[in-house]
Amino acid sequence: MIDPVLFQVAADPFPNGIARYAIGGLIVGLGCAVFYIGTAIPAGASTFLESTLSYVSEQSRFRQYISSRDWRLVFTLGIVLGAATCALVFQQGTWTTDVHPWRLALGGLLVGIGTRVGKGCTSGHGICGVGSRSGTSIVAVLTFLVVAIVTAQIVAALGVTP
Repeated sequence: MIDPVLFQVAADPFPNGIARYAIGGLIVGLGCAVFYIGTAIPAGASTFLESTLSYVSEQSRFRQYISSRDWRLVFTLGIVLGAATCALVFQQGTWTTDVHPWRLALGGLLVGIGTRVGKGCTSGHGICGVGSRSGTSIVAVLTFLVVAIVTAQIVAALGVTP
């Protein structure tokens, strides 16, 4: 029998209101569209990280980006600076979490592995791929969602806290 506690929904899934998420989504979508119009390249973050690694690695999969790695590095830095700016504006310059550092590191490692196995990241598949009606990206996003939901339910059922 399925435990109904596993499928409870938070009392208020948007405690800060829905506007910031809607505006953020519109900005991300518009940014991806403008980027694609200007470069004909989907704006997935994992490819940009790989191109950054071409500065320090001799592996052919990273070296293929040498001709375009400079502007890709600027894109990657823009992601980091955008997050820092958001923290300064909305969080008084701080970012805190109750999650233990080892869990953040392990999660980052697992995301990196998943990005390689899935041939792209959630931004590439979820925003750009689905937007262009790519069958591969639609399957990837459905897989991401199912795995995330199942994982969250298992973690909650086990009572794991940050």
